[in-house]
Amino acid sequence: MSTGAPITQKTALEFKSTSLTVPVLLLAGNDVVLIDQQLQEKVAQAPEFFKNSPLLIDFQKLNAQNLELDFTEIVALVRKHGFMPIGIRGGNQKQTDDALAINLPHYSLHGANAPLVANKPAAKTLPPPVAEEPKQQTQLVENKLVVQPVRSGQRVYAKGDLIVTATVSAGAEIMAEGNIHIYGSLRGRALAGVLGDTASRIFCSDLQAELISIAGIYQLSEDLSKYPAHKPLQISLDNQALIIKEF
Repeated sequence: MSTGAPITQKTALEFKSTSLTVPVLLLAGNDVVLIDQQLQEKVAQAPEFFKNSPLLIDFQKLNAQNLELDFTEIVALVRKHGFMPIGIRGGNQKQTDDALAINLPHYSLHGANAPLVANKPAAKTLPPPVAEEPKQQTQLVENKLVVQPVRSGQRVYAKGDLIVTATVSAGAEIMAEGNIHIYGSLRGRALAGVLGDTASRIFCSDLQAELISIAGIYQLSEDLSKYPAHKPLQISLDNQALIIKEF
């Protein structure tokens, strides 16, 4: 009979909450041919960005118009164009059941961790501002400073502001709940205000980005080509549109 010390089992895993930005396909019509065509056009604009990209399929607008669309057909369609559907939202009971049958979850329409949505025109009317109650306690903001280059495949997240004094390479992704300051070249992706802070901004010394986003509103490299490289730019959000200007 062994009398040695007990074996200590190592922890093999742990669960953590996180904030991820995921493109959303907002279905506003049930014309499958037209959806196929527009998906093809969208992917052609940035094939590397959309290649094997996760995708959330949103049925809210479709169901609001009482339009029917075959669930398995739309899933097969987005997969044909290289997307990887990870779930649905805004679905009715049948769509939810169909999704669960092929192991796709149903996401809530609400919550701070909302997925990424495309840049869209300003709304005609805005809701009245809501006055915020004074905060009783000052919360410590967790800013992050990065002095090394952010290389392709790396992802950096800051709960406050994120300051990068080096280059952000193509294929890298930096995210912040607050502002982002980049003193080197930005060639990868920069997402500020990822929890919905529309007052967040991106400050960049050299904009050559694959994607920029504030509070889920984004633009791709094709949209950014008209802005000068090697010049300091400031990106802000106004009426659901990204404003890019020199400073």
